Amino acid sequence: MALLMRGFHQSSLGCFKKGDLEMIHPEYINLDKTKRTIVISDIHGSLTLFQRLLEKVNYTNEEYLFINGDLCEKGKNSLETVEFVQKLTEQSAKVFVTKGNCDVLFRHVFEGNEGILAYMKKQKHSILNEMLQNHVKSIDDFSIAAEIAVHYRTNYRKKIEWLESLPVAFETDEHIIIHAGIENKKDWKQTSETSALQMQAFYEKGHQSGKTVIVGHWPAVNYRTNEISSHNPLIDREKKIIALDGGNQIKREGQLNALIWENGEYDHIYTDELTEARTVQKDYIDTTNSVGTVTYPNYEMRRIKENKYFTLCENRNLGLQQWIKNEYLITENDMTWCRNDLSTTFLSVEKGDIVWVVDDACEGFALIKNDNGEIGWIPKEVFA
Repeated sequence: MALLMRGFHQSSLGCFKKGDLEMIHPEYINLDKTKRTIVISDIHGSLTLFQRLLEKVNYTNEEYLFINGDLCEKGKNSLETVEFVQKLTEQSAKVFVTKGNCDVLFRHVFEGNEGILAYMKKQKHSILNEMLQNHVKSIDDFSIAAEIAVHYRTNYRKKIEWLESLPVAFETDEHIIIHAGIENKKDWKQTSETSALQMQAFYEKGHQSGKTVIVGHWPAVNYRTNEISSHNPLIDREKKIIALDGGNQIKREGQLNALIWENGEYDHIYTDELTEARTVQKDYIDTTNSVGTVTYPNYEMRRIKENKYFTLCENRNLGLQQWIKNEYLITENDMTWCRNDLSTTFLSVEKGDIVWVVDDACEGFALIKNDNGEIGWIPKEVFA
């Protein structure tokens, strides 16, 4: 069985238990370069968003489609997303799916890790909970992880086996497609599965593979602390890294990205869940040239100068100066924090532009996303 090949074994009771930590075993794919290749990652149970994105890129089953991990968790339809992706793989031999860390959380249940129960209670939208709810059960019906394991084994064995059988990485002539990253060593195939699925901030670590590595897992906006705020893919040809995670279901204005590789060139298209569109009525040219983003975990601030709508702060962890909207600053015990991820970018707009509202509850300025996927502040008077 596939489980035996992926570092898992079955006991006589049929439980799934993690075996010895092993290296990854990438699967090589010889692509027909005359056909378009599409890569999507971190769907996170957002089936409708995923289906909209496939329509938006005009996907056909004659093209290559890579789904780079994290089908599950955070969105409302993890099980349906898994089932939909399974059907895609049955309909076309050109669909390839890697596993992500969120796709194998059931391992904690089968390993008897009781901490997973607290996660399930906190994370309402989880495939682990869906597999209970579909049988009119909840976590309160079970006292220990082993009891939940029996339920999963009885009712979802084949689905769990399919998720566990997914490869950790695909390799082509020019790309490595892996969920979180590869280790910075000469033989990248010696990367551990833990690193492949859970590595943080891979873009900052680099690699020695010689090929372009396409990853999800770590939102691309986290790398834009001193750039225009955006959830668009980060494409770095010099470092040979593409960070694809658009923060879908993690960031409030996050998006689901599709990377398109065709004729040696990259393009991207995204969908998101923003619904309020507005038309700009007046031109506005930003003269501050302020760009940046407050992202996890860099929330601690030192106030420098307070204006009517924004406060200039020093980001303690990064040593950067950022203009923070006043409503987002919290002071407790003589310490100041930005209360959430937040754009510190100011944008220019032209009359007739259509923008999507992210936050209109603050005084004087609205936080918006423009057609280019840039997120920033504009004065509310442009809508008058």
